Amino acid sequence: MKAKPWLFEARPLRVMPFLKRVCLVGLSVTVVGCKGDDSIGTDPNAPTRGFRMGFSALPPRFDDATVIAVINHWSPRADAAIIHVSPPWQALIAGFTADTAVRALVLPLAQIYRTKNLQLFVVIDVTDGLNRTAEAPELRALGRSITEPAIQAMYRRYAMAVAQIVQPDFLGLAAETNLIRLAAPRAVYDAVVRMTNDAARELLNARVATDLFVSVQVEVAWGRLQGGSQYIGVEDDFRDFPFMRALGLSSYPYLVFPNPSDLPDDYFARIPNGRTLPVVVVEGGWTSGAVGSVQSSPAKQAQYVVRQAQLLERASAVAWLQLTYTDLDVSAFPPQPPGSSLALFTQLGFVDTQLRPKPALATWDSLFALRRR
Repeated sequence: MKAKPWLFEARPLRVMPFLKRVCLVGLSVTVVGCKGDDSIGTDPNAPTRGFRMGFSALPPRFDDATVIAVINHWSPRADAAIIHVSPPWQALIAGFTADTAVRALVLPLAQIYRTKNLQLFVVIDVTDGLNRTAEAPELRALGRSITEPAIQAMYRRYAMAVAQIVQPDFLGLAAETNLIRLAAPRAVYDAVVRMTNDAARELLNARVATDLFVSVQVEVAWGRLQGGSQYIGVEDDFRDFPFMRALGLSSYPYLVFPNPSDLPDDYFARIPNGRTLPVVVVEGGWTSGAVGSVQSSPAKQAQYVVRQAQLLERASAVAWLQLTYTDLDVSAFPPQPPGSSLALFTQLGFVDTQLRPKPALATWDSLFALRRR
């Protein structure tokens, strides 16, 4: 099937150029402990949840005060956090060590999350998170490629530094691998396979105590983003990334389904194909806006929060991480080319750009209030 025209267009969700600024101002973030979802003495027959819940630090606009406000706003309603980051290729190529880069750009934010008692997930994105047909913009600008052994060695050192210095509970070595396989040149995908497996081997030899995984794109696995309806699965990913001790899921089902109720009951549960490894949703959501062929609303978004919780329970998922807690301020991004799909992804937040709640936030809060098994 021919891919839908917006499939490979820019998506802002994994862009974190503000990360260094977050780290520099991180000590100003108020330390608010997580609410006790594991409380003792609750009704044993009351509803429960089996998964942790949380967000990333992605703000609606890139200024220090907003970043601080966003983290303080969502952290009391979370027991997990995610950092989705690309290797700082320009700095690494310029000669900065991986340890220096991680201590400066990732560790301070991770420490903030640790003070809030949040289980920490980190995903290292090895291609262009905005365009899976391409490599990272920094590498392209420098005329470099992950197909080069020298660049792969930098990636391995960076992954080791993240694992040893940040010590996340779960570490993703690549994102949306099935979409990369579908969209990118074969040499790029082969490089992703090689460098992640080499990194995993080094991490295991170093006895790093973190669960390794890659994420896959759910709509691609179901054949939907390709314009079809035949389930494809991700067996190629299990074969190519045998080091996985968890499975990350990326899902934006509103792009291909008109209503949350249209999603099959096994929408997440079918992906592992009988395997019992932990399932983690590391990005995704449902827009509250109506843009082009996508006709959604705040009410539909709230309905999806309920539906996603059902799908997570059926998949025995261990975590639900949404990158965007807030909507995104379009004016904070560079001007978009004609036909850009940016608008499709700017209203995924549970609050708007001014941190005013949408109906989905109350639904999220009601789920978070459940005792976690």
